[in-house]
Amino acid sequence: MNRIDRLFGILVLLQSRKFITAEKIAEQFSISIRTVYRDIRALTEQGIPLHFEPNKGYQVVSGYFLPPISFNAEEANALLMMERFLEGFADKSIKRHYNNALDKVKTVLKSVQKEKFDSLNENIKLQLPERLKNDFEHLSLLQNAIAVKSCLLLEYKNNEGIESKREIEPIGLIFYAFSWHLIAWCNLRNEYRDFKVANIINVRDLDKSFIKTDHIPVSEYMKFLPVNY
Repeated sequence: MNRIDRLFGILVLLQSRKFITAEKIAEQFSISIRTVYRDIRALTEQGIPLHFEPNKGYQVVSGYFLPPISFNAEEANALLMMERFLEGFADKSIKRHYNNALDKVKTVLKSVQKEKFDSLNENIKLQLPERLKNDFEHLSLLQNAIAVKSCLLLEYKNNEGIESKREIEPIGLIFYAFSWHLIAWCNLRNEYRDFKVANIINVRDLDKSFIKTDHIPVSEYMKFLPVNY
């Protein structure tokens, strides 16, 4: 990678994170810490407003936006490949948002790239078993609730067909045993529960912040899963 491409890559990386350390930048681009410092200085000399905070790293000052970016063929093709995987590992809501994002990617492709992209799109297929056809659209709402720590009202049917309503505090999503599972604190049971997303009948954001303030990380809950994959 030449230096111009690397500088552009560092800028994109900086804009994708709130903070990033020099060590992470060096690891990402296989360069030395000294080279990172030189590249950061080069970016600031070009007028990019960067800020450094001890113990956190570098960030682009709020309010600065990178002009529209371009993609090379390999990057565009990788996004196309991921679209196929979404067919088996996402629901209708995520597919809809991803397709909208992919349409935006297509707008910055050159004409020749678009022709190749469309041609490749016709020649990549994915054959799925019925168990992976996620015919629901809850994941996007669940993601948002986890991110902003918002309580949800869940209408749920368990594996025995018994329906119930729960007010929950969602802490994470885990894909295991070929299904998405929502891990949440259940105010009814006063404990963490595992809700299979495909069994959710309806879900509503209560626009209310979590009551419990000391939730465990979802990675900690994974230790109690009934399977190790």
